[in-house]
Order: sequence, then structure tokens, then C-alpha cells
Amino acid sequence: MRIVHLSDTHLDRTDAPNKHGVNATRSLRRMLADLRHVHGVDAIVVSGDIADDGSLEAYAAARDIVGEFAAGRNIPVIYSTGNHDERRAFAEVLGSGHLDPDGSDRADTLIQSDETERAAVSLVGGHRFITLDSLVPGKGYGHVSRTQLDWLRGVLGAPAPHGTVLVFHHPPINLDVEVQQALGLRNPSELLDTIRDSDVRIILCGHFHLQIFGFLETVPVWVTPGVVSRVDLTAAPGTERAVRGASATLVQLGTAQGPLFHTLHARDPQAGETVYELDEQQLSSVIDKLGHGG
Repeated sequence: MRIVHLSDTHLDRTDAPNKHGVNATRSLRRMLADLRHVHGVDAIVVSGDIADDGSLEAYAAARDIVGEFAAGRNIPVIYSTGNHDERRAFAEVLGSGHLDPDGSDRADTLIQSDETERAAVSLVGGHRFITLDSLVPGKGYGHVSRTQLDWLRGVLGAPAPHGTVLVFHHPPINLDVEVQQALGLRNPSELLDTIRDSDVRIILCGHFHLQIFGFLETVPVWVTPGVVSRVDLTAAPGTERAVRGASATLVQLGTAQGPLFHTLHARDPQAGETVYELDEQQLSSVIDKLGHGG
């Protein structure tokens, strides 16, 4: 099983530069264009923050642009929600988030939730893909609800032929970085209790705009860098710098050495140029606004 893992496309309703001067649609197109020679891909995963503004137009752009890449390879696309996403617009355009190469909905199971959470299941070549919805409206951190955890436990009650790939936005791991600690998944221990001793082989996340590998107890966790921008941890402690350069990951499962991860970077003549830089006070304000509560 070979998966192209994208995250944090941050598309908006217009194909134009955003407030930082980055054209998110162009970044996505550039990344996919540079993936054209990556063969043998079985699925595409987009782990949240698909839309920056929650607009129908942004989801339609993602569906069309990523869908064209998928259709040419006859592979499905698996989307999950992120903190910038809007559930109703996501559902209107992307349905369950599990789409066949022709764009039709392929989910075997979709959660029934009063909060319209987007969690679903589908099989790809014997591998079970489960998406969870870690979105907390108005906040930057994530949380997987008790409704979803109970549903997930039920789904995992029967193993899949080749195990389960779990996809959601907010990482349950973090580096010793304050903003990651404040804006990651708030209830990783509850998630761990739910998946312990199950057939979950790997967890795929985004959100932090940089790559991290770690474990949730014994389960490998991969955080892929962003498509719209990458966070550069060489910035001074307590600050944050984002730079240009779309990135993705090729994930390989099912080999004796796996899981294997290879980070891919689009060829961008502006790669490495600063997109934005937050000083200590600005970053503290972001944490106060988006990281409190819960």
C-alpha cells in the first residue's frame, strides 16, 4: 500500500494570493504536478484544513484538482476535516470525505452524529481507512468526541484484512514547542484507550505544517508538512516562521521495513522564502485566542 499524504492545502474561494501573498491553489497544483512521476500509488489522503475560509468554492476546487490527479491513476481520495474547515460545506461538496476516482462517495460506514461530525470508513485494497473529525469550531486545538470514540471502538471490533489507517487533523504527539502543545489533540489518552490492541497500523495527521514522526504508545504517528506553507523551526524560540514550499509524503505500508515515509517537496523557485513571522507577543496572542478552553 502506497499512500500520497497531503495536508493543509488552505484553499479559499478565489484562485489568488492570500493575505500572506501565497496562492494556495497554485501551491496544490505545483505539488501534484511534481508528483506525476510517483507511480504505484494506491490512495491519496488529505488530512484536514482543506479550506482556509470554509467556502463551498474551496472544497469544490480541492475536489476538482485532487480528483483529476486521482482519476488519472484510478485511485480513491480520503479527506478529513481540520480546524479551518466547515462541516456543512465539507459535507455538501465532499460527502463522507471518502471518494472514488470518479468523485462518487465510497464510504462503507458514516458516523451518525448530532454535531454533524465527519467520520467515515472505507476499504482500499484490504486496508481500512477511518477518518475522524477533530475539529473544535472556533479553536485551533483538536478533540475527538466521545460519540466518535464509541463509534470507532465498534468499527475496530472486527479487524480488516490488512489493518487500519487512521486519519485525522490534530496530532496526538508534539515536539517541545509551546504552540504545538497548545494546539494539538487535547485527548490523546482517550484515543489511545480506544485503539489499544486493535488493528490500527498507523495514524496520519497534519496541522503543524512540518513533519514529525513518533508513537502513540505502540502505534506509529506521522505528521506531514503543509501544502500551502511549511513551518521552519530554526526560528527563535517562542516565535514562529512559515516559509514557502509545498510538501507531501509518500507512505508505504505492508513491507517488512514499514511503515516507510518519504517527504516530497515541490520545485518552487520561491521555496524557503518567508511567508510570515510571528514574534513572541504575536504568537502568544494566537495561543491565547485559539488554545484556551476545552
